[in-house]
Amino acid sequence: MTPVTTFSGKTLALFGLGGSGLVTALALKAGGARVIAWDDNSAKVAEAASKDIETGDLRELDWSTVSALVLSPGVPLTHPEPHWSATLATAAGVEIIGDIELFCRERAKIAPNAPFVAITGTNGKSTTTALVAHILREAGRDVQMGGNIGTAILSLEAPSDSRIHVIECSSFQIDLAPSLAPTIGVHLNLSPDHIDRHGTMEGYAAIKERLVAKAGLAVIGVDDPMSRAIARRCQENGLNVAFVSIEPIDGKGVFADGETLVGVNGPDAAPVADLSDIGSLRGAHNAQNAAAAVAVALALNVSPEQIRTGLRTFPGLPHRMEEVGRIGRTLFINDSKATNADSTEKALKSFDDILWILGGKAKEGGIEPLREYFPKIRKAYLIGAAAEDFARTLGRDVPHVSSGTLDRAVEEAARDAAAMDGSVVVLLSPACASYDQFANYEVRGDQFRELVRALPGLEARGA
Repeated sequence: MTPVTTFSGKTLALFGLGGSGLVTALALKAGGARVIAWDDNSAKVAEAASKDIETGDLRELDWSTVSALVLSPGVPLTHPEPHWSATLATAAGVEIIGDIELFCRERAKIAPNAPFVAITGTNGKSTTTALVAHILREAGRDVQMGGNIGTAILSLEAPSDSRIHVIECSSFQIDLAPSLAPTIGVHLNLSPDHIDRHGTMEGYAAIKERLVAKAGLAVIGVDDPMSRAIARRCQENGLNVAFVSIEPIDGKGVFADGETLVGVNGPDAAPVADLSDIGSLRGAHNAQNAAAAVAVALALNVSPEQIRTGLRTFPGLPHRMEEVGRIGRTLFINDSKATNADSTEKALKSFDDILWILGGKAKEGGIEPLREYFPKIRKAYLIGAAAEDFARTLGRDVPHVSSGTLDRAVEEAARDAAAMDGSVVVLLSPACASYDQFANYEVRGDQFRELVRALPGLEARGA
């Protein structure tokens, strides 16, 4: 844990007692602050009280005694309307911050030169965060990884000059971190997301830009127009900028030439690594993620050979084009994290001869945007509530069957794959939310993995 001493002797209000909220309250308490915590969920309030965290309804608080409101990133700050706790804090002139901000202030106090890599982007930020941390660990560095990737930042070891924090930041977290100024800030890409929480696409982009605006080195993906504009503004403001792209670049940075990552520094360019045999980094989107990770590693003086080792040994993240195993020439891929068409597109781009398991609770637009990839599909296996609608979209263009449930889809796909000539890929990439049949995409992906591993003759990944 990182005790937060910057509010020692002061009183803070805290709203939101999920995992990171509990950790934050305990970190503040360990640093000498008084924390009064609350949540709209009474069970979470009771859990906090059981951990000796002081609880109390913030609507009954004397806000004149409060130095700051620490808000969970899942709680609306501005849109669609401020949460009542944020409204009360604003009316009392109390600043509203989050756990990333608390970390930033503690770092500035105890170890201002501690290496701090902060990573954001609409897509790919978890993979890039995990890949950066993996490369650095393989190179023998002391690494702490957390943030939006699932481990609360204040649960990590405290900053020090010899310890590198690699932190994934969502737009919600950035919005609550006004002093965010990482050693290296990484912005990968922008596409419409969370507009309900930020009002407009422009508002969303402006919040993302804050992560790199005060970075010592800004590593910026330039493959979409809004991100290119961010890179241009950072350059105009005199920041040290490294570009990342799946196209050749000028200046400084790393780009992907097919499956080869090329480092560029002015007129000099040299290959750094080859991704062609790395199953966990398939596809153009992962080439961009890997290029960003390489740019970070080079900036932290990791050697090219150490970078190549880190890339080769990267296991990938669960449920994101995760290789489960093979049976003969059939590869089984768990892409349960693909809960919409945009995410599934990345998987369909990455494979040919696909036996596609899809369906669940459909998102707006369904799978119609994926029509150009239908020629890659040898057969589709439909599950969940979307099966009937998806069957209509596939029509006569793609052979398909309504499997209904995931266990039946896996059984049918495995049987069909065994009867086919050549290499095929059984791909779970649902293009749907899971909530009709599963609690979340992780549960769905875990069940797929278990079903596949129970198949006779499976060669599990890593075996």
